Amino acid sequence: MAFDYKKEMKALYAPKAEPAIVTVPKAAFLAVRGEGDPNAEGGSYAQALNVLYALAYTLKMSPKSGHAIPGYFEYVVPPLEGFWRTEKPGMPDLTDKSAFQWISVIRLPEFVTQAEFAWAVEMASRKKQLDCSAAGLLEIEEGLCVQMLHVGPYDNEPATVARMDAFAAEQGYVTDFSDTRLHHEIYLSDPRRTAPEKLKTVIRHPIRK
Repeated sequence: MAFDYKKEMKALYAPKAEPAIVTVPKAAFLAVRGEGDPNAEGGSYAQALNVLYALAYTLKMSPKSGHAIPGYFEYVVPPLEGFWRTEKPGMPDLTDKSAFQWISVIRLPEFVTQAEFAWAVEMASRKKQLDCSAAGLLEIEEGLCVQMLHVGPYDNEPATVARMDAFAAEQGYVTDFSDTRLHHEIYLSDPRRTAPEKLKTVIRHPIRK
């Protein structure tokens, strides 16, 4: 049976619709950085997703291409995730999408090395006629965070964030945003196939005592 991060790491990928404190270990990701409104048709965000999924599925399907990756195991491609900020420090203004600076990521299995990543970039670029040069490998260790499941449109996230902030404060924590500790979203639903009121998104924020 294919390894599924959502099922095997439920504390991180399947939280309840109530705030909780978690410690998130280091993990490796495919990553593309950009800025601007993610909803812009044909914009840099849409292009970034094309690159991420091309590379993610090139790695997943590597055995069928005849490429043997040491330590490879069958797995489900993890969900798309995003780290968001603006020029202004702290929690980004979610209503001003044009000011977003983002890092779109997909988690990688532990067997993906820099060499295997380079192979995937070359293979996807050639097979799909897609410029994958903007992608990179990124290690992230989020550490102590507050998170919860947000159900509904992305524009309604501020209400969920307020609940997370209140819960963290009750537990003796404050948010701890910085250049490397950012507003984090994990997309459990495909917005192209899911009604806005049914969208499921994990929202995670860095905190400290």
